[in-house]
Amino acid sequence: MYGNIPYICIMSTKIARFDTRWTEEQKRLFERASTLGGFRSLSEFVFFAVQQHAEKIIEKHEKIISTERDQEIFANALMNPPSPNSNLRKAAKRYLDLIEPDGVRNKATTIKS
Repeated sequence: MYGNIPYICIMSTKIARFDTRWTEEQKRLFERASTLGGFRSLSEFVFFAVQQHAEKIIEKHEKIISTERDQEIFANALMNPPSPNSNLRKAAKRYLDLIEPDGVRNKATTIKS
């Protein structure tokens, strides 16, 4: 009895009403899906299906927004890089000392202190 039947709890005492009109064919389709899905009523099935789909749409939209925001942050970091801190300058100097041990550096490899 408690298998795959979804139970939907409404915690709020305020209930909003939503009326809609369907064709007979749509209503038969939804009723069949409701029955096969083990829902107690057509309303419960519609509520469940609409809520699930709404959550997916919102999640997809929020991913797009965060992706756009991440792209802006990344592009800004490329276009306006922060100045290197002392640790980065020291690491660069150690690296250059390793690859150019004779101390001869061209202008491209000079580190600004």
